[in-house]
Amino acid sequence: MSKKYSVKEIFYTLQGEGAQAGRAAVFLRFAGCNLWTGLERDRVAAVCRFCDTDFVGMDGEGGGRFDTADELADAVAAKWPGGEGACVVCTGGEPTLQLDDALVEALHVRGFEIAIETNGTAEVVGGVDWICASPKGAAPVVQTSGNELKLVYPQAEPEAQPERFEHLAFDHFILQPMDVIGDGEATQANVEAAARYCLAHPRWRLGLQAHKIVGLP
Repeated sequence: MSKKYSVKEIFYTLQGEGAQAGRAAVFLRFAGCNLWTGLERDRVAAVCRFCDTDFVGMDGEGGGRFDTADELADAVAAKWPGGEGACVVCTGGEPTLQLDDALVEALHVRGFEIAIETNGTAEVVGGVDWICASPKGAAPVVQTSGNELKLVYPQAEPEAQPERFEHLAFDHFILQPMDVIGDGEATQANVEAAARYCLAHPRWRLGLQAHKIVGLP
C-alpha cells in the first residue's frame, strides 16, 4: 500500500533562520507534530508550548493529501523557479513523522538538496543532505548528530539549557531568541539574553529570524 503524506503547505521563500539563512528554498511543511497537537486548548499541557507555527490541517498554500512520493515531489518541484541550487526544507510540525526513503529518493531525482528541521526526537531517514535539530523542552534528543543544532532560548525547562547539548556531534550551534508572540519587550529581552550568552560561550552563534524582519513567510 502506498503511503499518503499530509501536507500543511508548500511555498517558495528565503530560509530565514540558522546557518543557511538567506538561501532560496521550497518549504515543505508537513502537518502534525509529536510534541503538541497544534490546538491552543492543548498548549498548556504540551511538551513544546512556545511554537508559533500553524501546522494543523492541510489548508495552506499547496497543501493537501498526497498519495505517493512522486506526486508530492512533483508538487515541490513545481514551486522551484528553475535553475541550479534547488533546495527543499522539510519542516512542520515534525517532519520525521512522514519523511521517508521514497520521498528522499523522489526529491533527489528531481535535483533537490534536502534539508530538514526537526525537534530531534526521532532519527532522520538516510539521505538527507542537511540536518537541523531544534530540541524542545525536556523531550529526548535521539538525533544526536547533524549539521546544525538550533536552540530556542531561553526555555524554562532545565533540560533545555545550552550546556546539555554541547557534547553532541553538530557542526554549528545556534542560539535563537524566543519570539514571544504579541510582546515585543519580552522578545527584545530574549534577544539580549541570547546575545550575552553567545558572548560568554563563543561556541554558540546568535541566530535571528531574518524572514520576520523582512516580512517573508
